[in-house]
Amino acid sequence: MTDLATFSTASTVAVTLAIAIGVIGPAQAMGRAISQALEALARQPEAERSIMRTLFIGLAMIESLAIYVLVIVLIVLFRNPLLEYLLK
Repeated sequence: MTDLATFSTASTVAVTLAIAIGVIGPAQAMGRAISQALEALARQPEAERSIMRTLFIGLAMIESLAIYVLVIVLIVLFRNPLLEYLLK
């Protein structure tokens, strides 16, 4: 295998691990948020609108973390500064 092929393979593996690890946190946070919202709805059904509004805002913020991970991983994968070094 050439240096370029080895580097490309290693980059792909690293990116795959990074996206997998980077999404674990937001996924756990979403699960906890939904669980707590359902518990709050069971205790106070009359506060449904307030709870749901807060839940959806929180879920959007949590989801943005996963999107940031994806963007950074794609930048590293497709615009890797070390790749230029190997091509020289």
